[in-house]
Amino acid sequence: MTNVAAIQMASGPQPQANLLEAKRLLREAVEKGAKLVVLPENFAMMGMQETDVLKIAEEPQAGPLQAFLAEQARRFGIWLVGGTIPLKTLRGDRARSTCMVFDDQGERVARYDKLHLFDVRLPDGDERYTESRIYEPGEQIVTLDTPFGRMGLAVCYDLRFPELFRGLLDQGAEFVAMPAAFTAQTGQAHWDILLRARAIENQMFMLAAAQGGFHVNGRETYGHSALIDPWGRVVAQLGRNPGVLVADLGCECVGRIRTLFPAVQHRRLACDVEVSPASG
Repeated sequence: MTNVAAIQMASGPQPQANLLEAKRLLREAVEKGAKLVVLPENFAMMGMQETDVLKIAEEPQAGPLQAFLAEQARRFGIWLVGGTIPLKTLRGDRARSTCMVFDDQGERVARYDKLHLFDVRLPDGDERYTESRIYEPGEQIVTLDTPFGRMGLAVCYDLRFPELFRGLLDQGAEFVAMPAAFTAQTGQAHWDILLRARAIENQMFMLAAAQGGFHVNGRETYGHSALIDPWGRVVAQLGRNPGVLVADLGCECVGRIRTLFPAVQHRRLACDVEVSPASG
């Protein structure tokens, strides 16, 4: 059994303030025994405008946010899933929403660029999001071996696309680390249902770290960071406010469940995951 943690924040428009809060919560997670920690989507900035995030976009190999993540992983001796940060692209008006993983030596061992962009208008009210104004989508799914089991990566809106998780399953994922920032409305309607569905249908753990609470820009996010086991049980869950969830990840039970209840072996339809390169 390994202690893992999901950090829940209510990030604002000032990166330095958000980094201080992230460091405080990381320390709390480590003091509670966490060896793998997941930060939420957009942990370093929730800007006043969608385009504000482009002001802190970094080159793919270097920048203060990447240095912060590497330093925290090394200092605390943890594996760190660094939420998402914006990385520059060849187009100056677009970034990638990127999730990086750092090992306990502070070395970057994986990069995942968010595949599905949140371009929606919510059915109740005038809330609208157009991530494609600032981001271009990623091009591939990502899994990697860790000391805790084989981990897949997904981000927020990705949760609504089961074919992605089938692809992670086919690459051997035993658990998925998922930074997120679900809105209050969509979270209340779908968050728990989708997390449990992805866990049940793929017989894997879901470790989701969310934004939660009221933000300076007027946005409200749902929170409820959670660890869901391969049977769909909620192992641990937070509420709406910032905090730290620490729970046991027992990936040895994944193989047991898949053997006793071999639903993933009973599939008769293939789900080929094909991702088209971003334009531009």
